[in-house]
Amino acid sequence: MASKALVSAAYHAKLRDIAAEPGVERLTVVVPPAWQEPGGRLLRLERSDAIEGAYDLRVEPIRFNGSFHLFYWPTLGRIINEVRPDVVHVDEEPYNWATALAAWQARGAGSAVVFFTWQNLVRRYPPPFRWMEQSVFRQAQHAIVGNAEAGGVLRQKGYAGPISEIPQFGVDPARFVPAEALRHTEVPIIGYVARLVEEKGVFVLIAAMERLQDLAWRLLVVGTGPAEAQARAAIAAAGLDERVTWQASVPSEEMPYTLKQLDLLVLPSLTRPHWKEQFGRVLVEAMACGVPVVGSTSGEIPNVIGNAGTVVPEGDPDALAAGLRPLLVDPRRRQQLGARGRERVIERFTSASVARRTVAAYAAAFEAAQQHGLPRGA
Repeated sequence: MASKALVSAAYHAKLRDIAAEPGVERLTVVVPPAWQEPGGRLLRLERSDAIEGAYDLRVEPIRFNGSFHLFYWPTLGRIINEVRPDVVHVDEEPYNWATALAAWQARGAGSAVVFFTWQNLVRRYPPPFRWMEQSVFRQAQHAIVGNAEAGGVLRQKGYAGPISEIPQFGVDPARFVPAEALRHTEVPIIGYVARLVEEKGVFVLIAAMERLQDLAWRLLVVGTGPAEAQARAAIAAAGLDERVTWQASVPSEEMPYTLKQLDLLVLPSLTRPHWKEQFGRVLVEAMACGVPVVGSTSGEIPNVIGNAGTVVPEGDPDALAAGLRPLLVDPRRRQQLGARGRERVIERFTSASVARRTVAAYAAAFEAAQQHGLPRGA
């Protein structure tokens, strides 16, 4: 498996669980030493207990770090030829150069190819990215999509192979656990844990909180981004300064501790012409911690929450305020939804579940490659 997302320690449990699945003889994982996020934030590889000894970890440099479309591992071909894997899982979008190059190298070594996509909007890319995407479609034996709409997008763009719908990463329920004691505070804490950008709905949330000033609450905003100054100004203009605490982004290993401070978590994302919510990982992390969640109708959010939280129309601060109000005044309702959310995560979104389904996709890809006479390397 090759994945830049695996610089985050929160995702390593999936690898441990894949390596432990019956039928997996060896798992080799290729990650960069760091990934450059938009806006300049450098995410360095985080070490975790799940890394040590469970699988073969290769920390390899990448070129064009920070460019989603152009980055690649210059050493990946050598590693594929050395390991001779049955399956190469490129945990990247099919229109990226990293995926196209890895698929070509994998086929040259006789390995089956699996790729991943979150893309839930039909976007037609210019050459050479369209050519890369079509090349990956032709060479891959299996696609994994992270949400329900992404499979339809693949079909519209010409991919004809098998598809499995599996979140890219699950939650480790041994790390994301409810607080040891129930919170019995008179002032509920609402959390917004996301980048401070307009499409994540931060201004809708601020407008909703302005409508709830008759109730007791505090808001914890965790994140940074280009809209931070504007968001702070909006909070001040609404007269909410005394109720809001600001915190910079936290390392993934510390996220369980942050979430367990909350009585509610809100993700009021907004659909835009070139983006809508592809999953909303913080939702399942909060649900695993027994924190009730409120989300908008953008993209995959309603499918993630199901009946284990509150879903409101996106872009509507009145509807968001109406969804929050009964939860703010009823601790028992919060407790019930929190328990239901934890149950939903255990059923659908654990790392073990994701690993099991991912290995099933690997087996299908390998079988398809064998049936179609893909030669194995010597």
